[in-house]
Amino acid sequence: MLHFPRWKIILIAGSCLLFVLLAIPSFLNENTRNRLPDWLPHHAVNLGLDLQGGSQLLLEIDFDAFLREQLTNLVDEIRGKFREEKIGYRGLSVADSKVTFSLREDVKADVQKTLADISPDLDVTQDNGIYSVSFGDRWQKASRAQIMDQSIEIVNRRVNETGTREPIIQRQGENRILVQVPGLADPEHLKNLLGRTAKLTFHMVDESVGMDDIEHGVVPPGDRIVPGDEKTSHAGPPRKYALFSRVELSGDMLTDAHATYDPQSNEPVVAFRFNTAGARKFGEITAANVGKLFAIVLDNKVITAPVIRTPILGGSGIISGSFTTESANDLALLLRAGALPAPLKIVEERSVGPSLGADSIAAGAKASVIGIGLVVAFMVVFYGLFGLFADIAMLVNAFMTLALLSLFDATLTLPGIAGIVLTVGMAVDANVLIYERMREEVRNGKSPYQAIEDGFRLAFGTIFDSHVTTLSAALILYFFGTGTVKGFAVTLAIGIVCSLYTAVLVTRLMVVTWLQRTRPKALPI
Repeated sequence: MLHFPRWKIILIAGSCLLFVLLAIPSFLNENTRNRLPDWLPHHAVNLGLDLQGGSQLLLEIDFDAFLREQLTNLVDEIRGKFREEKIGYRGLSVADSKVTFSLREDVKADVQKTLADISPDLDVTQDNGIYSVSFGDRWQKASRAQIMDQSIEIVNRRVNETGTREPIIQRQGENRILVQVPGLADPEHLKNLLGRTAKLTFHMVDESVGMDDIEHGVVPPGDRIVPGDEKTSHAGPPRKYALFSRVELSGDMLTDAHATYDPQSNEPVVAFRFNTAGARKFGEITAANVGKLFAIVLDNKVITAPVIRTPILGGSGIISGSFTTESANDLALLLRAGALPAPLKIVEERSVGPSLGADSIAAGAKASVIGIGLVVAFMVVFYGLFGLFADIAMLVNAFMTLALLSLFDATLTLPGIAGIVLTVGMAVDANVLIYERMREEVRNGKSPYQAIEDGFRLAFGTIFDSHVTTLSAALILYFFGTGTVKGFAVTLAIGIVCSLYTAVLVTRLMVVTWLQRTRPKALPI
């Protein structure tokens, strides 16, 4: 315990110096960090919403809109199935969260079996010849859970791609998502990104329907009227299109989307690329419909409806319109992140100003300085020189904690500051156990060398057990906690590991170095 090979001394001293260098950027402002040489670390601890301000949004999933869309799709499937089996029907439509229809008088068919072939999750009832079809409770419950998981994942992709750091995204209840974004400078931009479903579909345009019929809402069965996007309309009100309801291709087959410029017009466009299956289907569609209009629909609005000049076999294309550079980038981001399975509504918005964050930092820093100052004074008063060694190790522990937090891109919140202060206390607590054990060995008549040897050796088991116990609690808080509880758990866990390192190695190295140089006859504790 009292022998340190040269390589171990170099390793411990080098690691302490490295952690100090890694922690320094956290004490500098962003402009100063940007001016640092490239060989120096630039990572800094991210501050949470309560420390630097930001935005908090509470989003609600509109499951009813999703259900209406599924019922509309079900109408198309039932219509196609009845035509395939030559079953005559009347009044096939969506009403009150279910699909209703009736059969013609001369039709005799097993409707239950026909609809079960479409989906086994359908509940079918009949009352006075009127059939009602709805999705079962089991399907709806499973769909709600799946939509919640998908929405959280997509929201996370969209928020992370905006350049913000460490957003907190978590579910609240059965249909709400809480989004907290620290340091957000433009909350309206984030709200626009999160509020868009970004559902991309490709449809063929029914060119047999005249503009007068479209204006009066007269279209054949299997068609629907979709307006153009006012943002991409060059002049006047947006045009309306009669599209075949059948989705030829959907955006879930996209593998990439990015903003670029059209080499001919030099206007911003969005380039996209399909996966292998999507590219093959895209090629088949364009090859079979040369000379026809092919509509690209985003969130039930036609972005563009170009004429297919030649078959597109490469699996890629562009979406053009009156885009600005920012809107093209936003659209590309939305397409990369994927479409939301159901619309999101912003039901609550809160903003935390930087002044409140500055007050929180000042209060937390003041409390930390007072607490650490009292600990430093206590150790020096009760243990003298050895207390000073413990204080130096405690300072190293604080630098190590900040360095690891910055490397892991962790977010520091007020509870996180509390976790750092707690681990500082635990760092000196380990030294107290060691020093008290040394005093006990001295009272038993042992020499300074033997007392120091036994102090570190015999106290290690107790220190290790206490640190592992606290680390276990921190891990439980991390895996089962949410929000700031997780931030507290992260800083506590990192601080515990650093505390064990500094107490067992750093303090012991300083004590052993002092012992070998001074060769004292009595210990100064």
